[in-house]
Amino acid sequence: MPSENNTPAIRFAGFTGEWERRKIKEIAHLITKGTTPLNKSNNGEVNFVKIENIDKESGEIYITQKISKEEHEGYLRRSQLRKNDILFSIAGTLGRVTYVKPAILPANTNQALAIIRTKEGNTHFITTFLKGKAVEEFIRKNPTTGAQPNLSLEQVSNIHVSLPCEAEQSSISAYFQELDTLITLHRRKCELLETLKKSMLEKLFPKEGELVPELRFAGFTGEWEWRNFGNIASRMCELSTERSLPRVEYEDIISERGVLNKDIKLKNCHKAGIRFDHQNVLYGKLRPYLHNWLLPEFTGIAVGDFWVLLPQGIDRSFLFALIQSSRFDNVANQSTGTKMPRADWKLVSKSKFLVPIASGEQHQIGRFIYLIEECITLHRRKLKHLQNIKKACLEKMFV
Repeated sequence: MPSENNTPAIRFAGFTGEWERRKIKEIAHLITKGTTPLNKSNNGEVNFVKIENIDKESGEIYITQKISKEEHEGYLRRSQLRKNDILFSIAGTLGRVTYVKPAILPANTNQALAIIRTKEGNTHFITTFLKGKAVEEFIRKNPTTGAQPNLSLEQVSNIHVSLPCEAEQSSISAYFQELDTLITLHRRKCELLETLKKSMLEKLFPKEGELVPELRFAGFTGEWEWRNFGNIASRMCELSTERSLPRVEYEDIISERGVLNKDIKLKNCHKAGIRFDHQNVLYGKLRPYLHNWLLPEFTGIAVGDFWVLLPQGIDRSFLFALIQSSRFDNVANQSTGTKMPRADWKLVSKSKFLVPIASGEQHQIGRFIYLIEECITLHRRKLKHLQNIKKACLEKMFV
């Protein structure tokens, strides 16, 4: 927490003295809100920035609409953006903030974003300050009521900003810019790996009408063979109430990823379910489009609508990859029920899927998909760690 003498809890070495408390209107011009453009064709030359174009955490602007020069230079003139303008959302989603970089210019904005054009102070420092707890608290206490939450320009102008000397502003700004760069880097790596995994699940399994996949590991040839799912995987159905075993429930699995989102050994749960171990594969049959699956490396109990699958004559990791494939997904989602659909075992077990004859090829495919997911998990953990560091620094490094 900031100290009573208006200094932050954490500072870079060499900086002392109190920060100066100023209102936005004392250090910046607030530009009148913009107007929604008439042109919806997206054929213009000028970028149009809306709240949804601003990434909540990084502040990166992703343009999805362009307006004509006529609109830009005509009735939207008042909301033309300049380099280093700060955008602060004041309608609907309150307090989303970023600053304008040259790359998006020429650009314009609408009435949901206030333009803060600084007269003094480091733009990035002020932008980062506006993401902090002090401004969150101000927003919580001050929005006017109506069809949607909103802040007036007058309210925004009265937000207090605490400013250190220019050198300290620059040091703090540089630190957060580097932190944001690392966060963006790991987020992009996660996105690229997730795209790679989806692509490999398509390319490592034969396409419709084909008997061999588009990509193959070296040394493997020959056609794959059709096999009923019920002949390559059986269901375990025996209920267990062993109190010493951890329970896996739907909410414990990260959808699409096959990764636990918590340490389930710390859960206080003693519900009955189906016992599983490192020989099994878990598939969530309730609402199969949620893609809840798991390749466990421990013994536990699956609680709720899971199929606990035991491989029959195929590699376990390949079975785990197979249930993530588009063909299996299409069959599993021909489900029974409407409000709470479930995959139909009778249908799935009688459906045919292509399987490589060589167990080595099965293992290579399953292991490859599993390793991609492990890389995603590592980057996700690093990303979460960096996000936590940023959150803590926003609290400790500002007043």
